[in-house]
Amino acid sequence: MAKWVYTFGDGQAEGASAMRDLLGGKGANLAEMASLGLPVPPGFTITTEVCTYYYAHGRSYPEDLVAQVQAALEHVARLTGRRFGDPRNPLLVSVRSGARASMPGMMDTVLNLGLNDETVNALAKAADPRFAYDSYRRFIQMYGNVVLGVDHHEFEAILEIEREKRGVGQDTDLTAEDWKLVVERYKALVEELLERPFPQDPEDQLWGAIGAVFGSWMNNRAIAYRQLHDIPADWGTAVNVQAMVFGNMGETSATGVAFTRNPATGAKELYGEFLVNAQGEDVVAGIRTPQDLTERARIEAGSEAPSLEAAMPEAFAEFRTIAERLEAHYRDMQDLEFTIERGKLWMLQTRSGKRTAKASLKIAVDMAAEGLITEREAVMRIDAAALDQLLHPTLDPQAARNVVARGLPASPGAATGEIVFTPEEAAARNKDGRAVILVRAETSPEDIHGMIAARGILTSRGGMTSHAAVVARGMGKPCVSGAGSVKIDHRAGTMSIGGRVWREGEVITIDGGTGEVMEGRVAMLQPEMTGEFATLMGWADGVRRLGIRANADTPNDARAAREFGAEGIGLCRTEHMFFESDRIIAVREMILANSTEGRRAALDKILPMQRQDFVELFTIMRGLPVTIRLLDPPLHEFLPKTDEEIGEVAIVMGVDPALLRERAMALTETNPMLGYRGCRLLLTFPEITEMQTRAILEAAAEAARRTGEPVIPEIMVPLIGMRSELDRMKATIDKTAAAVAQDLGQAVEYTVGTMIELPRAALRAQEIAEAADFFSFGTNDLTQTTYGISRDDAASFLGVYQEMGLIEKDPFITLDTEGVGILMRVGANEGRKAKPDLKLGLCGEHGGDPASIKFCEAIGLDYVSCSPYRVPIARLAAAQAALAMNESGAAGPSTA
Repeated sequence: MAKWVYTFGDGQAEGASAMRDLLGGKGANLAEMASLGLPVPPGFTITTEVCTYYYAHGRSYPEDLVAQVQAALEHVARLTGRRFGDPRNPLLVSVRSGARASMPGMMDTVLNLGLNDETVNALAKAADPRFAYDSYRRFIQMYGNVVLGVDHHEFEAILEIEREKRGVGQDTDLTAEDWKLVVERYKALVEELLERPFPQDPEDQLWGAIGAVFGSWMNNRAIAYRQLHDIPADWGTAVNVQAMVFGNMGETSATGVAFTRNPATGAKELYGEFLVNAQGEDVVAGIRTPQDLTERARIEAGSEAPSLEAAMPEAFAEFRTIAERLEAHYRDMQDLEFTIERGKLWMLQTRSGKRTAKASLKIAVDMAAEGLITEREAVMRIDAAALDQLLHPTLDPQAARNVVARGLPASPGAATGEIVFTPEEAAARNKDGRAVILVRAETSPEDIHGMIAARGILTSRGGMTSHAAVVARGMGKPCVSGAGSVKIDHRAGTMSIGGRVWREGEVITIDGGTGEVMEGRVAMLQPEMTGEFATLMGWADGVRRLGIRANADTPNDARAAREFGAEGIGLCRTEHMFFESDRIIAVREMILANSTEGRRAALDKILPMQRQDFVELFTIMRGLPVTIRLLDPPLHEFLPKTDEEIGEVAIVMGVDPALLRERAMALTETNPMLGYRGCRLLLTFPEITEMQTRAILEAAAEAARRTGEPVIPEIMVPLIGMRSELDRMKATIDKTAAAVAQDLGQAVEYTVGTMIELPRAALRAQEIAEAADFFSFGTNDLTQTTYGISRDDAASFLGVYQEMGLIEKDPFITLDTEGVGILMRVGANEGRKAKPDLKLGLCGEHGGDPASIKFCEAIGLDYVSCSPYRVPIARLAAAQAALAMNESGAAGPSTA
């Protein structure tokens, strides 16, 4: 016979903390606390397997569940000396959910179950009438809402009327007779709305509550929470039935919640709140103002209400001892719930407490210093993605804010500044030392100089992958995109939201982490990579294998990358250097020229600018590897669009504006992926490659002279699809390098590789590798170009390559990666078949994503490259991936 129910209490338990999957987090920890001899009210847990059965069998239960629940109730009755349903000495119980992953507030709870018109009298005789009827009205309200579906506000409206009639502000001011009247009105409300009386049979009450808890696993808020936190729906929830203990039995009773350390700061101090003469729901409901646990907290808060430490010193001392014991036992900060019934302490729950990223770092580092955990465990304890909270300016949580609009949280961080509507105005005001927010309907590559100048970007259109979002993330600037309620009139220089109009120069604040737009200035907190942050990063660097580079196109990017611990530049997009106002004219002149001589004349103007850019990057990186991608985007992205812009270029070139407009139209492409971009552009116009190669190599020689560090640039050819393209590109690069060496009187060392961003390149990687010194997977475009591969096709593809021995099975590779991951793995394996020491990296947006970094570790890449502001995330994620590989027993990838 299957075991569906596990009991606990009186120093013994059938379960343990290791049985979280079966008993849920709450049930497993109640069992563990009971086994430790802590004061836990006795009870039992109905397993998560019953929940799975319940949904698989039309919301019905296993046949033998009723008998097991009745046996468990008898067990609790023996320990408490009370019997469930006994009108003279009733056992009252709580019914709570308990999934294996903590889902606070998402599912339903019922307290005081077992009360009815008879048992309430017994409770009144054993305790006092006011307490008994207060408990009864709480039960009717909670059961009526959770199980019977009566709106919570219907009950609250009755209670509010009674308080007003009696002129009292707190529930604690109502008398026993008042509560009796409330109970009758509550029962009448239920009967009126449901056309049946409130259930009086405790057995019916119990099974109604059990069904409600299992049913709440599929309520909307629980579903949304699971989706947000990637909790599988088939895990199910357990149900915990536990003997009631009462914090509302007068002035010697209380209830509270606590953390063994401060969840906001990580400080090693007991942190929490309690209420005298209350039940647990009161603390979180906001009906009464909670009191501080410790005298220190009370003094710091300036509160006159006594602390638990002062009001109930014996219970407090016992609670502090238990809190310390549980933290040491679980080796993590604990979130605790407790009740004090007439001076006796009872523990109702312990679980690992949720905390801010800042607190998480401090707690992990402190616990390692205290010997509770190892340094490696500390590294594994931190959610790498959560570090993003610490790498950008954030709003002071204490500051007042007036939210006027909401968009998408496109790039984290917060910024305050004057509204500007053009990139030119952004650059001008920034030059004057004024902070600005660039507000656009949407951004384009031509806005880049304004985006660089702005503190943050706000767009009314566009999504999480829009130009504004992607570029802002790369720059580490906050961005709110797709704020549809924001109406922008560029001609009038206004932004309107509802009936309110803002003009250029007015101040707003944006929060790219929440998508909020706020009026005026809001106080900020600046990021710091010191203290515990720096300590943990050092531990992470000590165990990771993957190198971490940054995508950096400007000196500011490069400096930020170094500050955050980058070990080089994995992607410098040279086209981003072309959009500055003093360069764009020359670039357009080059594009619109109709002869090689005309293009070379324009490129001669650009050469010294590019060379100086590279000198700065190489100097800042001081000998660290720098990968520079040759010009990649289609030419039409640089073209003038307005009559004014066309006129400017026409004057410089001395040609008719109409001819330029016609040329610009001819160069515009509908699908640049198949047109003039990447190596196809460079093969058509080799003079571009010659100019960029010369700029790179001359800059490398100059930077090496300045720093005394050898500079070996990595020249990356974009969008290669076959070896012949790379061969021709490499020939041009080598020829130019020879000319530079002759001019300088010295050879400049360099390497040539390619970005693998086309499916064909991944599949032909063995041939391409014969001509390449390195591969860098460009997962942005590779994702787009692979998008058409279905999951079934990907599965077949993976199976074929496994059978061929090109891909080994390992615990980290799943079909969640679909075609992109499979092509990367094939490309890596095929490339290293041709060249075992081939350097492999990744420079797409995935380089800062912890799950993708785990994948890169598994397939043996040498490094990942990401936004400068995600470098610490990547460093930590790489360490966690390496530790996970070691713990799994996997042999690990080649370190060639």
